[in-house]
Amino acid sequence: MARLTVNGRACDVDVDSDTPLLWVLRDTLGLMGTKYGCGIAECGACTVQVDGAPMRSCSLPVSAVADRHITTIEGLAQNGALHPVQQAWLDLDVPQCGYCQSGVIMTVAALLRDKPSPTDAEIDAAITNICRCGTYQRIRAAIHAAGGRRVSRTSSQ
Repeated sequence: MARLTVNGRACDVDVDSDTPLLWVLRDTLGLMGTKYGCGIAECGACTVQVDGAPMRSCSLPVSAVADRHITTIEGLAQNGALHPVQQAWLDLDVPQCGYCQSGVIMTVAALLRDKPSPTDAEIDAAITNICRCGTYQRIRAAIHAAGGRRVSRTSSQ
């Protein structure tokens, strides 16, 4: 049994201590926004925030996050208002297939909390998530928009 705090809600989960957090979120708690991609913490589709830091949940045992605060894509919006990163994603039509985007958004939200106006080099260093559709230019434009920079729609494509 492990006690987790997920999206501000305390929950007790009865799983083996080495069960990856990803599967606890999806299979036990029914939070389907966090995606399975590679299973080896390389692609970032499974990224959530643990105590505010982006972490790949596919290889993170639930025992490592007991009594820590976990935020998933479902918990990013607050009081019915989208997070600025989510809004920028919509405004700039970032995703194509969208499969990786919840993980990218969670990583970007953490980046912008620490660096509200990151440079392109800082974005490159922080965002290691893989997007098979290759929407990296739109992702960068949305990061700048969410960080408060004005980005025209045409420059993001």
